[in-house]
Amino acid sequence: MAPLSERMRPTKLEELAGQQHLVGKGSILRTAIENGSIPSMIFWGPPGSGKTTIANIIAHTLNVPFHQLSAISSGVKDVREVIEKAKHETKAILFIDEIHRFNKSQQDALLGAVEKGIITLIGATTENPSFEVISALLSRCQVYVLKPLDENDLIHLLHNAMEKDDVIKKYKIDLKETSALINISGGDARKLLNLFELVVTTSPPTPLHSVERGAATITITDALVMQVAQKKIALYDKQGEQHYDIISAFIKSLRGSDPNAAVYWLARMIEGGEDVKFIARRMLILASEDIGNANPNALLLANATFDAVNKIGWPESQLILSQCAIYLASSPKSNSATTAIGAASSAVKQYGDLSVPLHIRNAPTLLMKDLNYGKGYKYSHSYEGNFEEQEYLPKEIEGMKFFEPGNNAREEELRKFLKNRWKDKYGY
Repeated sequence: MAPLSERMRPTKLEELAGQQHLVGKGSILRTAIENGSIPSMIFWGPPGSGKTTIANIIAHTLNVPFHQLSAISSGVKDVREVIEKAKHETKAILFIDEIHRFNKSQQDALLGAVEKGIITLIGATTENPSFEVISALLSRCQVYVLKPLDENDLIHLLHNAMEKDDVIKKYKIDLKETSALINISGGDARKLLNLFELVVTTSPPTPLHSVERGAATITITDALVMQVAQKKIALYDKQGEQHYDIISAFIKSLRGSDPNAAVYWLARMIEGGEDVKFIARRMLILASEDIGNANPNALLLANATFDAVNKIGWPESQLILSQCAIYLASSPKSNSATTAIGAASSAVKQYGDLSVPLHIRNAPTLLMKDLNYGKGYKYSHSYEGNFEEQEYLPKEIEGMKFFEPGNNAREEELRKFLKNRWKDKYGY
């Protein structure tokens, strides 16, 4: 029997949980579907957010031939076979799950068919398509970003399953607590429903109730969910939920400065045959997000690691990954760069498109000079210490500070440097 997540997979846009920015009334994608004319597209979003479901709904709604491949197990031969079939069909859709795992030659095999309209490509990926999909193919596709399901969406899915699924509705269920289900699923509808089914079908009924199936009450509590979840021990599966759980454990170990845990989780991924680029890319992001200017060399090493493993491949890449992981875990940490860009982005959203101050505008023409473009600008190198205080921000947010150096040796040096120059912003 199919798992609960498959049995509850929606067949209409109205049944879909979340993603209303894409499929809500008046949205671009919904309008395209209703008009019967969709572009080739890439769905980019976290696991269990509805990428495969939306692709199936599109094919069902348009009543067109639907071909599905997994990039994990399919190759160029499989792609060409589908394209050959599509030549004799009308408006055929080719859905490729995990399209980021296709290499360049596999993606190249899609180009001609997409360009000629032989197939409408729908790709699904959890990775940034800008890095994983070749530019020639990406330029022929519309990218739609899916959001993680929120708590209300997930709770709705649980109640929906209790009411409509032929297996689950046979049980008398008291959904007393949902925090553990929500937290463990991490916004993944598939993971949520399958865990829910496991809890329901393996848990004994509450005492003092009839044990007759259909009359027994199963009280869902956080403690019960955690107990069931901990018993469900699985080997690393790069195609399943362990893929996301273990990379999460790896990143948290690096962030938490534990090299021992980091190399353990790294070994789990290596033994499971994880994509070497996936691991290296995650470390490259962490080097900036969680270490930053506390140790700028971390970004250099992570970038060198990414380049090196692309050249070396398995099995030698495990040595390079291990070296980098130990270095990143053992490095001082700071998220000041992450916080700074977040604060600056919030200011942009709050204040809108503020005008660039006249004195720091470029003035390549006489007319611009007449309009005072560049007037009053102080060229830093003309002053002692190559610095002269002046305002670079728009008038509306003058004096606002976004960057706060972290409490580590390297950024304390930055703090002293900035304090000597910016008395008002860093002089306390």
